[in-house]
Amino acid sequence: MKTEFSLAQLADPDIAEADKILRACVHCGFCTATCPTYVLLGDELDSPRGRIYLIKEMLEKDQTPTAEVVKHVDRCLSCLACMTTCPSGVNYMHLVDQARVRIEQRYQRPLTERLLRQVLAFVLPDPQRFRISMVLARLARPLAVFLPTPRPSATPGLIQRLKAMLALAPNRLPPRGALPGSVFAALGKKRGRVALLQGCAQQVLAPRINQAAISLLTRHGVEVVLVRDEQCCGALTHHLGNDADALARARANVAAWRKEAAGEGLDAILVTTSGCGTVIKDYGYLLREDKAFAADAAQISALAKDITEYIAGLELEPTARHDDIVVAYHSACSLQHGQKITGLPKELLSKNGFVVKDVPESHLCCGSAGTYNILQPELAGRLRDRKVANIASVKPDMIAAGNIGCMVQIASGTSVPVVHTIELLDWATGGSRPALNAQV
Repeated sequence: MKTEFSLAQLADPDIAEADKILRACVHCGFCTATCPTYVLLGDELDSPRGRIYLIKEMLEKDQTPTAEVVKHVDRCLSCLACMTTCPSGVNYMHLVDQARVRIEQRYQRPLTERLLRQVLAFVLPDPQRFRISMVLARLARPLAVFLPTPRPSATPGLIQRLKAMLALAPNRLPPRGALPGSVFAALGKKRGRVALLQGCAQQVLAPRINQAAISLLTRHGVEVVLVRDEQCCGALTHHLGNDADALARARANVAAWRKEAAGEGLDAILVTTSGCGTVIKDYGYLLREDKAFAADAAQISALAKDITEYIAGLELEPTARHDDIVVAYHSACSLQHGQKITGLPKELLSKNGFVVKDVPESHLCCGSAGTYNILQPELAGRLRDRKVANIASVKPDMIAAGNIGCMVQIASGTSVPVVHTIELLDWATGGSRPALNAQV
């Protein structure tokens, strides 16, 4: 794609990066076939290629984002299926993230939308605030029937989004998990030492996921530490366009993990929430212009691994086979497209005694996408229903996924138990059986 940025514009590192990304695009349109919003809506501007044109014009002409540009960029899930499909290697992720930052900085959203986004950015990254909000949402959920039915609109209104928020609240919250700063000793001969990302929403909604990871890792000789000063990874505010907050959290995490690594050492930083993992692995890029953090951020990105990447090297040995259990494996977008981890989780489940079924249209997003199922509830609901129907077609006993957002989203549309991949692997190698009646 031809670009026409001025030399003055190209002096900005972000614009220089955008120029490189835009020039890689050859207009082939392969991305349209795998873009969830294009598949649903059939609008060229709701495809990666269409959004690239809109972003190019906005950046080249240094324009204030228009309502039309904002509408189509907001509809993007950042599922990154387009990057998997693209034959030219266009880094759409970095381009759309830059567009979101510009929108956040220069576009005046309606007051109610600004307030909602501020609330999400304030509550979701903080486990204590998130826990309180879930309790309040559960209490308020019966009142949702009294909210008026909104008129159909291209842009969801506040009422529609509030209803979506209340619908996602769990019926009950599990007991709290292990505290930050906890260290779990390896059982038997020590083979390694890792930090385990605690997550923000996950430690409130499903602490059992990290409990299963700790159980499996320590049983296989790996010491696990929950780093005390760790923060939210920054993914939530990053995708809301609030780069100042996201980068501050990234710097805090880099400092905390480097301190831990410099002390007793770390072989890896393990992540059981793939949406977080994709962003942490990108810390090196996000902080590339920060002289004080660039080198350390690159080292942290290199240490970050999805939990399945690390345990694949532990040579797991199943203690009992579960050949009677059919597992539909949902490949989270942040795992298959963001981190390019596709076959490994399925291989681990299969080798450890489960009957694993591929889900049709596995490349399409379930509609969770961080806060997408709140900010774009109608599209998210259609994607969830499509995903659930595809899962049902393989008649599973359980659904396995590697991302808490996907688990919550899918569970809201099916009665089939949804569990994390690590829970099944822990069970297969001597751990506890997952709570199969749990929906989250």
